Amino acid sequence: MHTTVRQDGTQPVPDGLDQAIRDTAEAIAALVRDAGDAGGMARAVPGSDWTVGEVAAHLALANELMADLAAGRERPYGDGTPGSLAEANAQSLGVFTERRAEPLATMITEQAGAFLAALSRGAADGPAPATPMGRMSRNVLASYLLTHMLGHGYDLARALRRPHMLDRTGVGLCMPFMLSVMPRVANPATTAGLTAHYRIRLRGGESFGVSLAGGAVQVTPGAPAERAACTILLEPVAFLLIALGRLNPWRAIARGQVLAWGPRPWLAPRFPTLFTAP
Repeated sequence: MHTTVRQDGTQPVPDGLDQAIRDTAEAIAALVRDAGDAGGMARAVPGSDWTVGEVAAHLALANELMADLAAGRERPYGDGTPGSLAEANAQSLGVFTERRAEPLATMITEQAGAFLAALSRGAADGPAPATPMGRMSRNVLASYLLTHMLGHGYDLARALRRPHMLDRTGVGLCMPFMLSVMPRVANPATTAGLTAHYRIRLRGGESFGVSLAGGAVQVTPGAPAERAACTILLEPVAFLLIALGRLNPWRAIARGQVLAWGPRPWLAPRFPTLFTAP
């Protein structure tokens, strides 16, 4: 399947993204330390085969991976498909056996800092890194790092019955990565034969278009409403959780977090099935 996306990799890191990375890493580290103090590192994570300790270890390793990529070091890690990423995750967790709270919390924050230090040293002038989700500019990679931490931070918060750290501002900072990666994670089984133009609006935030025709998927920031066969309005946090596979779309619809209209509004329920969560 041929996929395209319009993306300007030369844009500066969005305002607040660096601080959001620091704050999210610190918030996750606090959750991990609290779990360690309460003996919760072995607690199961809802909807996952991992424990809290394994999620924390994965985050520590992933932040290190992202820091290396930002610094220009090659780090092959799967080919972007769910199966290859799951295999790479299992292999890395099998080798890295640390599950204690304090070392993992420290590594999560230190590697987030190492990532930001690589950006500040001007590493962004080098070639675009080959990431687990394809080549992308370091500015989009920063959005990827934040998205990854927020997704697993949400998992930890649920497991530990603590408030999660997602909000509208954070979702906005995840959008450079989300828009970049959507064509790559399109599901050929559900996009085949579909010709349609969606307009996706995040309540109080940005909008973008998703066009499907002849097996091609194109994502366009700020798409005009008049082209859309179906417009979908979503609460921002619900959008990110659905996109990351953490929230059932029908549950979000029942909560009033998703609305749809346009000439073909019946296309709305199909939209989440067009993509596989990264």
